[in-house]
Amino acid sequence: MSWLWAIIVGFVLGLIAKAILPGKQHQPLWLTTLMGIIGSVLGNAVAGWIGVADTRGIDWTRHLLQLAGAVLFVFLGEMAYKAMRGGSRQMT
Repeated sequence: MSWLWAIIVGFVLGLIAKAILPGKQHQPLWLTTLMGIIGSVLGNAVAGWIGVADTRGIDWTRHLLQLAGAVLFVFLGEMAYKAMRGGSRQMT
């Protein structure tokens, strides 16, 4: 069940990260989801390292770290996707 939640959270965070980033991203939805999952896992790890992974109530700091990780990895995924698809050409 934890893998299912990782995919759902990664999908949602990937979409939010894609909306936060300026400009249009051309990467496919599966790559956005994958980068969201990786960012979420990284955010959880950082939250554990700094001791805010489990707090009373809603773990806002952990969620913000997950979102920051998703934004970072969606951005990196977009750069890698652009490089593999032919650099900075305009895609339609």
